[in-house]
Amino acid sequence: MSLRHALLGLLSERPASGYDLLKLFETSLATVWPATQSQIYTELTKLAATGLITVAAEGPRGRKEYALAEEGLAELRHWLTETRPQRNTRSDLLLRVFFLGVLEPEQARAYLTELTEMSERSYEDLNQLAESIDWDDDNLSVYGRIALEYGLRFNAMRREWAQWAADQIA
Repeated sequence: MSLRHALLGLLSERPASGYDLLKLFETSLATVWPATQSQIYTELTKLAATGLITVAAEGPRGRKEYALAEEGLAELRHWLTETRPQRNTRSDLLLRVFFLGVLEPEQARAYLTELTEMSERSYEDLNQLAESIDWDDDNLSVYGRIALEYGLRFNAMRREWAQWAADQIA
């Protein structure tokens, strides 16, 4: 996935300013595809230059509201249907687990305990996010809830796995 496609997807629901998109990233996509303000504004400029989005309105202090162009919708649909997702093959977290044998057993267990606690915190953060959102029947709400559920289940699984792994260390 790319920032480009994340922005096109958000704009497929409704026009939005860069600030609005940043807030959507912070509340809905942060665990899936985090992005900074400068990354978002840079990509919006590129998308507008290529005609995938348009500036639908301009306001005070240079505020621009962007809308998805037909070419942008076509690009988003192409990405969703014609390109295969890239399998994430790198995990700093699991690479560390692979080499825990160079530590003392109590250090290895401490790492896994921290991983358990991190997973619990992430789970709780997502739970709070789910409760703070005013869910609707629009596409971003429906599919956003589905993605959020993945995050909840993933963190619950990782927490359970880390506890199990810590118990495996003699």
